[in-house]
Amino acid sequence: MSKPKAYSVKAYSAASATSPLAPDSIPRREPTDRDVQIEILFCGVCHSDLHFVRNEWSVIMPAVYPAVPGHEIVGRVTKVGPKVTKIKAGDLAGVGCMVGADLAHCPFCRAGNEQFSPTQIGTYGGTEPVLGGPTYGGYAESIVVDEHFALRLPAHLPLAGVAPLLCAGITTYAPLRH
Repeated sequence: MSKPKAYSVKAYSAASATSPLAPDSIPRREPTDRDVQIEILFCGVCHSDLHFVRNEWSVIMPAVYPAVPGHEIVGRVTKVGPKVTKIKAGDLAGVGCMVGADLAHCPFCRAGNEQFSPTQIGTYGGTEPVLGGPTYGGYAESIVVDEHFALRLPAHLPLAGVAPLLCAGITTYAPLRH
């Protein structure tokens, strides 16, 4: 597969640590082999989003501006890469705080603990693996994520209520599991 092309989507971003969120346009990319493109229908608002855009976590996760938060994402899959197996176009999907990681070589990833991996790619505040530059979150029209980080959702769920639950995966489930 050749290098994916970039396209622009509408988003809400903060231009600085003191500015309000405002309409903006950000780059996204076409899906690669194992990626899922999702049209965002709902995105929860979490206190973490506010800490990020205000750069209050600068020591561990410095904000790069414009900053687009949002890690409680629910939407409809619009396109999948040719090697995607667990989700298809038209499915409903959710995305939490990660959109990618090594998954093959890292010992944390091999053990199913991507949240501890130095290779993890945050939904925002990470480095976009194909285009370079920062990853932008779910306060946008669409997002592209590795299929491993997209959760297929049943159609009967109230999607606006499901979005905020996607934060709990890393903050609640992982610590309880360990």
